[in-house]
Amino acid sequence: MRWNFIDEYEAWAMKLSYGMVLVFFVAVIGIALLKGIDVPTCVTDFKPFDKGELIQVGPKEYQLKLLGRMWAFQPNEIVIPAGSKVTIYTTSLDVQHGFEIEGKAVNLMVIPGAVNKAEVVFNRPGEYRFVCNEFCGIGHQGMFGVFKVLPEVEYDKWKKEHGK
Repeated sequence: MRWNFIDEYEAWAMKLSYGMVLVFFVAVIGIALLKGIDVPTCVTDFKPFDKGELIQVGPKEYQLKLLGRMWAFQPNEIVIPAGSKVTIYTTSLDVQHGFEIEGKAVNLMVIPGAVNKAEVVFNRPGEYRFVCNEFCGIGHQGMFGVFKVLPEVEYDKWKKEHGK
């Protein structure tokens, strides 16, 4: 169908631009799938919690209940062995916070009354800082923590020293 008020070159430009937008969206979705980037989810069958804790649910498999409050995360230091898979659940007791792990594709909102979830695998030993990336008040700059990922031998030694 051809409209009399649209120039032939203008019609081709419109078709080209629609095609480019389609290619862009397909490329973004394809790259996300190839890189294993998952959309964070809000969990509706998991009640908000009032205590942060790390729970071992299997060999090298953990569940982290991360609590955000002004102006700290609980827990703010998490020690795990290399190769561990961590399922992270976040919630807040007071105001909206953010949760981002530097060097990982994890970025969650920490919202009062809601629980958000993400999964991450820590293959390499090292320290992975996490920060609040949503301004939450006067002490926001001090709201951070760290995942300490230890080689298996060092992790076993750490567990013995800390009575875990």
